[in-house]
Amino acid sequence: MRVSTIHLQQLAIFTTVLTGGGIGTMYYLMQKQFAESDYHRLATQKLKACPVAMESLGAPPLKVHNIHLTDRDNCIGQSTAKIKIPVTGPQTGGYLYTCSTRDLDTNRWSLKQAVLKLKEGQTIDLLNPPAAQSFDTEL
Repeated sequence: MRVSTIHLQQLAIFTTVLTGGGIGTMYYLMQKQFAESDYHRLATQKLKACPVAMESLGAPPLKVHNIHLTDRDNCIGQSTAKIKIPVTGPQTGGYLYTCSTRDLDTNRWSLKQAVLKLKEGQTIDLLNPPAAQSFDTEL
């Protein structure tokens, strides 16, 4: 049985489109799951509650971007979650480095570390926020 070249081309195009759609859907669902997780939500709430960090970003409005799935700083296990969340405001942007642990008895996440590192080199510890306008500058 012979298959025409046109049918093979159509099959290749259909398979490519179907695979691309599946990968796009999987990426979207994974990002949605991260954004809805307790460890991600706790970190972004802590950022929004820190006036020094929000002022440094020029926020509001604050834009929380999707995490980079291939970044080695993102590591999530049964009882710990370390993630690097890209954030931007109207003035600048940076990364929110977080570390959370889960209490196995209550099944609740608690934030152990939340540090905002801005593009300019400023570092703001969100769990021990500095007084207004006194940032740590890394060299």
